[in-house]
Amino acid sequence: MVNNLAHISCTLGENSVYWQREVTTMKNAEKLKNAMTLGRVYRRQELEHFSSTPDRDLKTLVKSGEVERLAGGLYYRPERNAFGAVPPAERELVRAFLKTDDFLVTSHTYFNQLGLGLTQLYNDSVVYNHARKGDFNLGGRRFLFRCPRSYPRKLSKEFLLVDLLNNLKELPENTSNVVGNLRKRLSEFDADKVEENLALYGKARAREALHQAHA
Repeated sequence: MVNNLAHISCTLGENSVYWQREVTTMKNAEKLKNAMTLGRVYRRQELEHFSSTPDRDLKTLVKSGEVERLAGGLYYRPERNAFGAVPPAERELVRAFLKTDDFLVTSHTYFNQLGLGLTQLYNDSVVYNHARKGDFNLGGRRFLFRCPRSYPRKLSKEFLLVDLLNNLKELPENTSNVVGNLRKRLSEFDADKVEENLALYGKARAREALHQAHA
């Protein structure tokens, strides 16, 4: 009888310690969650400022669905609407990945807006930057990180034209048709801005294509 009571007492004590640990873990995870701004993507290192056990707390939050793990070392506390969790903004995702605001996000799909007969759709986003090169999947999206000599801070019609001509040979497009259409619609572009973008961002192939369009 005495032994049974001792066993029960020991078991209750162990359970009490277990639940105390669970409560502490939940409190710490809740503290970390509240420190994370909704809609912002964080690198794990940033979260060390808010928790002494970030890995354990992040594991708890990811398991509960309060936080999403987007890629190795990237975490996101999503905003929510009537349809559920809102995916992170593209620029916010890239900012956290690169650890800088110095980049330009674009897409080859934007070339279709130039009116040169292009209709191909591309799922990948292209990120021009000076920090990382390669293809990466972030938050279920594929990004092509490229490191050109330079790039503008914002997209423009004239930059997209130069970017198209820089990449035309790698795209599943008919080069002759594109150059022919450009010849017909060249007057729709600001000539000075085209020359400026060509000087700053153009490759030899872009200069050659524009020379053909002017012929």
